[in-house]
Amino acid sequence: MEVALYLIPVTLGDTPIESVLPQYNKQIIVQIKHFIVEDIRSARRFLKKVDREIDIDTLTFYPLNKYTSPEEISGYLKPLTQGMPMGVISEAGCPAVADPGADVVAIAQKKNLKVVPLVGPSSIILSVMASGFNGQSFAFHGYIPIEPAERIKTLKHLEQRIYSENQTQLFIETPYRNNKMAEDILNNCRPQTKLCIAANITCEGEYIKTKTVKEWKGKLPDLTKIPCIFLLYK
Repeated sequence: MEVALYLIPVTLGDTPIESVLPQYNKQIIVQIKHFIVEDIRSARRFLKKVDREIDIDTLTFYPLNKYTSPEEISGYLKPLTQGMPMGVISEAGCPAVADPGADVVAIAQKKNLKVVPLVGPSSIILSVMASGFNGQSFAFHGYIPIEPAERIKTLKHLEQRIYSENQTQLFIETPYRNNKMAEDILNNCRPQTKLCIAANITCEGEYIKTKTVKEWKGKLPDLTKIPCIFLLYK
């Protein structure tokens, strides 16, 4: 096995692993003993789903979140510098994409350590694929402001970019505020602007629909507590 920092995708929800992750990932994962993870408990559960025979107690986990200092992260890579492969596991989807994993990858690159991304589900890419929007030029903005005036200003700015740059705009919201986000879009964007709502991607109850703002009015689904991405285009 090649010594590298392996970026290990995780299912986006309670989806059977074999339906979204290649067998090759398992072959890599079972050989790794050191994991940098966003949440230790969920990482342990994921590894058991990958292979029930994995002895979790023989593994070492290094927590990586917004509170982890660059010095700590750099120290996490010591096993890799000593010739042992390491893995990075996020809460869901692909590590280092809208995820604190990017910090450890940046340090690995700076140290000239090999980084290998494994294939797996990305809600960002999958939502663009299914939206019918411009897949040649798109921008993901993560969470947009909560404060009403700033949120409206941001929505209008993103909508303007659709028309001026011919660019698809993507963003997310905390799941319990999804319904409010959808309403804010309908109340502040042009009637002809297209909105794609992509929810529960790859999971049971997957919902991906594209309509104009005008067509969505009065027909929004209940998005409470559902992982969701919103996409805007012309």
